[in-house]
This record gives sequence, C-alpha cells and structure tokens, in this order.
Amino acid sequence: MESPAKKIACRLANDAESVCRHYLSNGRKQGRYWIVGDVKNMPGRSLYVRLTGPISGPGAAGKWTDSATGQHGDLLDLIALNMGIATLRGTLDEARSFLSLPQTSRPDIVKFPVKQGSAEAARRLWAIGRPISGTLAERYLAGRGLVGLTDLDSLRFHPNCFYWRDGQSTNESPLTWPALLAKVTDLDGRLTGLHRTWLDPATADKAPMIPPRKAMGDLLGNGVRIGQAENMQAAGEGLETMLSLHLAVPDIAIVAALSANHLAALQFPSSLRRLYIAVDADPAGLSAADSLADRANKAGIDVIRLSPRLGDFNDDLRAYGRDELRAHLRPQLVPDDVVTFLDHALD
Repeated sequence: MESPAKKIACRLANDAESVCRHYLSNGRKQGRYWIVGDVKNMPGRSLYVRLTGPISGPGAAGKWTDSATGQHGDLLDLIALNMGIATLRGTLDEARSFLSLPQTSRPDIVKFPVKQGSAEAARRLWAIGRPISGTLAERYLAGRGLVGLTDLDSLRFHPNCFYWRDGQSTNESPLTWPALLAKVTDLDGRLTGLHRTWLDPATADKAPMIPPRKAMGDLLGNGVRIGQAENMQAAGEGLETMLSLHLAVPDIAIVAALSANHLAALQFPSSLRRLYIAVDADPAGLSAADSLADRANKAGIDVIRLSPRLGDFNDDLRAYGRDELRAHLRPQLVPDDVVTFLDHALD
C-alpha cells in the first residue's frame, strides 16, 4: 500500500508546473524544466525541476536539483524547504492545501524571530499567501472594476493577516483580518516588501481600520510590478490605479510605487527609454510626477504623462468602464504604442 506521502508526491508531480508557478514564481519554464535560483524562490538558474517524466525512478517528474548547493529531492521536499516547514505532517498539510485536499492540521513552520515590518517578515508572509482566485481578494478587486486578474503572480490572499495598530505594544495581540497582498520587488525581481489591504468579509470592501492599507519591508526605489520592463514602462502611485491601467493596456509593463514619495524615488531599469507616468490629480501626486519626470529626463528617458479624467485611473475605470478608459488613454500614448499595445489589446 502506498504511503500518504507518496500519494501526495505523485499528485504534485502530475501537476509539477503549477507547483513551480506557485512556490517558485521567480523562475520560468525552459523546455522540460522549471529554472529558478533556489528553493526560497530567489531569481537565478541554479535550481531546476523536471516538469515531465515517469511517476518514479530516474527522470521522474517533480524531481529537482540545486546545482549550487547539491540539494535535491521531490516536490514535497521542495515545499518544506520553500515554506520553512519542519515536519512531514506540516508539509503534507501544505501540499493538501495546494491540491485542495482535506486538511488534517496546520503546518508546523519553524519560527525564527524576525523584525516586525522587515523584508524578511514580508517574505514569510508572502510565502504563506495563496492565489486570489475564488477568494475575498478577488471579490474586493471586482468591486473596484478590476476583473480577470487572478493570474497575476504579484497578488496573493491571506485569510488571517495581522494588523498592528500604530503604537501597539508587541505584548498585545494584533487584530486579524483577511488581506490582499501585493509583492514589492526590486529591479532584479527580488521580493523586498509587501503591500497589504485588509478586507471586510461582510462587505468585500476595505476593513474598518485606519489606515486599511499598510506596506512593509524595503520600499524605497521598489514597487509592485506587472510585466517585464525593457525599453518602456508605466509607473504610478496606487496599486489599484496601476491595476486599472494594466486592465486597459495589458501588454505595457507597469509598476506601482505605493505612495507619492516612493514614486518620486522609483529606480529605473538601465534599458528604459520611455516612461509613462500615471498622474494622480492631487498636489502630492502632481509633485511626485514632476520629481520623477525630472529624474527620468536627466537619465535620458523620454517622459509622457497620463492624466485621468477624475482623481486617478481607478476612479475613471469605475465611473466609465474599460472601453472608455482605453479611449481616454489613446490620444495620450505615443502613436506607435497605440498600434502595438492598445490596438493589440482590442484584437
């Protein structure tokens, strides 16, 4: 009789690519393998996971090796190392959660103290998030006019995310609310922080706290990214503002800096030649756009400002819909970009 571990390992191996996309999202598929930096999901090419092959034996699907460290194993081993789970029972429960199988207990995760709000705390929180499909986070975004975003690897959901009140002692218990998580990365794709939006299950809107959004980790110069920026990118402040722009023009790489101050300090890819700035129509937003445009111009980057009809592009999306938002953006884009990106989105 097969052991429970072997049965689950086989289930994982049958869908090895989905396992890799979930736990090793900084990697990519290359032929019959998934390539990434290491089991902790760092960018790179040292670790490779076989995506196809027999159920067991040489060349089996799900087998992986890290050529830099010599580590190797199956997908259960990979999940345990990726999540910091210390026991087989905890690993099996995490795998059952991924496979939507019945749970037996919560994972036993090794708890090494980390500084509250640090980049490492952000990485741990992100690791235990789940895809937003079918969750309160998807409902919340839909209520903001943001639909069809469940495949974005920069968004996750946490059902019980701690909320520490300003000035609260660490000896007190924090509140817990569901939260939409957005991954903050640097120019190399390394996770440096998280943006959290706490949600109210009763209304599928923001939770009744002030503020209902907070960021953690190393944010300066970094942002929430969708798409790979090469010679062109669009940048703006708010997550929902930039998700709205992505919905309208999905093939343009975007980055949300999360605040006016951070937008002004955003770092540019060395290959960037054209920067669209999504301008928030308030004094802080206008000032941040001016500062970012000045830095970009000095770096030899062409700057085009994108202005909403209302306060920001999510306001526009909710008021007028996606088609009207695209029509409003059309005359603001460079003509070649209209053909390449906007007209392409309509095909």
